[in-house]
Amino acid sequence: MTDVMLLWDSPLLFEKLFTEHGIKCQRITAESIGTPFLPPFKCLVIPTGFANAAYTKVLSGLRRNKKQIEKFVERGGTLLVFGPVVDGHDFDWLPMGLRYVQKQMSANVCKTDEHNIQCIVDELEQVEFDGYFTDVQGEVLLRDEEGNALMVTKRIGEGMIIATTIHEFPSGDFLKWIVERSKSTRL
Repeated sequence: MTDVMLLWDSPLLFEKLFTEHGIKCQRITAESIGTPFLPPFKCLVIPTGFANAAYTKVLSGLRRNKKQIEKFVERGGTLLVFGPVVDGHDFDWLPMGLRYVQKQMSANVCKTDEHNIQCIVDELEQVEFDGYFTDVQGEVLLRDEEGNALMVTKRIGEGMIIATTIHEFPSGDFLKWIVERSKSTRL
């Protein structure tokens, strides 16, 4: 059984990270969403730059498959989405309000409360991020020194959406946590 599906249209270095931590990962394209050929899995990961046409063409597929993504999360799947790396982005394809503003920097990150998701990086000092969120309909878990939201989460049914602008590879503990807490379901 596959644990994680990476939504992208070409090979990524990111794929190797999951393998290094013993997590079964497969890359899929947006065209495969909702098809009977896609096996059940626990977590859908949308890497950094998903809205930037210079990197990938998956954004139109995300918008086209909004309902399937919402159902996947409702049934217990986890959706992990990173920053879009464009000037601004409205996450109109998510079942929650969220806007993104691009601002690449490195700064200390502050926890707003204690949560397992905050282990996305091992150290909270001088963390790189590509922007921040506004108009958040969810719980803010990490902020920059100026108070801007860098990581948010929202429970939808039995599952969870995690959105972050942190521009670093996630920790092994974080990856294992999202897989362990998620249910295998179809997209």
